[in-house]
Amino acid sequence: MEKKDPIEEARRYVANAKEVIKKANFDPELNIYTDGKYIKMAGNTLWNGCLIALDAALEISKGKGRPDIKKYKEAAAMRDKKLMAAIVAGYDTVHLSMGYDGAKGKKICDAGFEYANAIIDRCAMLVPEPVCA
Repeated sequence: MEKKDPIEEARRYVANAKEVIKKANFDPELNIYTDGKYIKMAGNTLWNGCLIALDAALEISKGKGRPDIKKYKEAAAMRDKKLMAAIVAGYDTVHLSMGYDGAKGKKICDAGFEYANAIIDRCAMLVPEPVCA
């Protein structure tokens, strides 16, 4: 079985999140989505894509349980300050506002997609190129 490129896999998650958010029923008059369930699903999908890219770009110490956001921030701060800034903004918008709160504002959701893409793009610059045998 061929190992998937983590950055391409992360981008696939973004594409999936775009399909999910279409189901959230956008109200152009109010500039909001009307179904928070799909915002939460899209936010969680986006954040999972970010984690795939972050795991490929950063060395996260494996302890008991899952790594929390502090470990990602610490690793990014040591490796790349721009990635650190993107993680902070992305975590708040994508994971918390969209994924947990189901924030319905279009501007928030648009920002979530922008932050997720920024994190993935920055990780793409940091992931080592595969060595051909």
